[in-house]
Amino acid sequence: MNRIEVLTVDTPSLGDRSYVVHDGRVAFVVDPQRDIDRVLDLLERHGVEATDVFETHVHNDYLTGGLALAEATGASYHVNADDDVAFDRSPIRDGEVVEIGDRMRVTALATPGHTFTHLSYVLTDTGDGSTIAVFSGGSLLYGATGRPDLLGPEHTAELARLQHGSAHKLAGLLPDDAGVYPTHGFGSFCSATQSDAEESTIGREREVNAVLRQDEESWVQEIVDGLGAYPAYYAHMGPGNAAGPGAPDLSPPSTADAGELRRRIAAGEWVVDLRNRTVFAAGHAPGTLNFGLDGSFATYLGWLVAWGTPITLLGETAADVAEAQRELVRIGIDRPAAHATGGPERWTDEQLRSFPTATFADLAEVRHHREVVILDVRRDDEHAESRVVGAVNIPLQELPTRLADVPSGEVWVHCASGYRASVAASFLDAAGRRPVAVDDSFDSARPAGLPLEPQR
Repeated sequence: MNRIEVLTVDTPSLGDRSYVVHDGRVAFVVDPQRDIDRVLDLLERHGVEATDVFETHVHNDYLTGGLALAEATGASYHVNADDDVAFDRSPIRDGEVVEIGDRMRVTALATPGHTFTHLSYVLTDTGDGSTIAVFSGGSLLYGATGRPDLLGPEHTAELARLQHGSAHKLAGLLPDDAGVYPTHGFGSFCSATQSDAEESTIGREREVNAVLRQDEESWVQEIVDGLGAYPAYYAHMGPGNAAGPGAPDLSPPSTADAGELRRRIAAGEWVVDLRNRTVFAAGHAPGTLNFGLDGSFATYLGWLVAWGTPITLLGETAADVAEAQRELVRIGIDRPAAHATGGPERWTDEQLRSFPTATFADLAEVRHHREVVILDVRRDDEHAESRVVGAVNIPLQELPTRLADVPSGEVWVHCASGYRASVAASFLDAAGRRPVAVDDSFDSARPAGLPLEPQR
């Protein structure tokens, strides 16, 4: 008899996971991402047929592939009966059971907190009666929970209390050896806090997860006080998922020459250079913006762009552009306006621009010789926890609309590791400023001799 197998479809750029679960013959899928070809390939590779697709909740951080996957495979699409959606689905409620194949039983459990209608799904092997796993979506995560503030501040306190209760509900109903398979928590801003764990069980969560170790009042206060900013594009994900996203078009966009790229930049469109920050700083087409594929590309681009702004992608290869397209369709940016490949010499007929990169040690040294502006583009909570004395804080997500707030003078821009600093430097450069991008870990600031506050 084949064992029941849980396969993970990882989307590290968004900090999410989807799951394909099969018994060697049939399968079900939980929380698929928009680019369903990854799931279809996995089903084909294992020689199994998807009969059911489950959504734990109407997602706030990506567009689902659930409807498109159900349509492509003929699977039943299970979405909470209380969710107001514009498409046909197999409505499911707390306590309802779906039998899949000969051995897999999936039971829906109401676990509100991340959303009001959130469901978790418990997998039982009917062959021996064992509880194998819970697919907990944005409820119980590894060492954390899903954040309770995505539906608006007026609901945050109530949802936090519900989240605490839902976590205890799961821990009270399920055995210690049941696997925990969350959708969020691997860097996703949908997670209230972060953990480095890659797998877990109910028993482990009882030991390490604060939501299961603290009383409701203490935990709710701590979580609510610790919530920081989340990407602006989240506002578009819930409505998009309720409308029912179709399968994405991943075919190559039209090709733009240097003249077209120049016209698009002049029109206020975004022309995005996908290369890593080191090569971008060394030479790039004037007016282009740097969101490297080697970082949280879609998260930050989606966070900063004014929704609906045409985006053109510049990559060294067609594969780079295709990867960026795949990242963008997951957050609802469906079709780039155009693309170009090669290098900056092909993307402009003007002189290339560049700016220096440096370390925190370089910054400490230069401050002995001249006054410079230190621009910290980390989030407010990061800046409040520890900052270079005298640094100006403009969080990266606010910078495109606050460039005029950057003090005049030589601007040394930093973040926590260098990625956001490069994005910020590209905006400053496009605006005619001459930035220096600190490509270094903030942990190096104090050893480099820079004074930090508050003192610890």
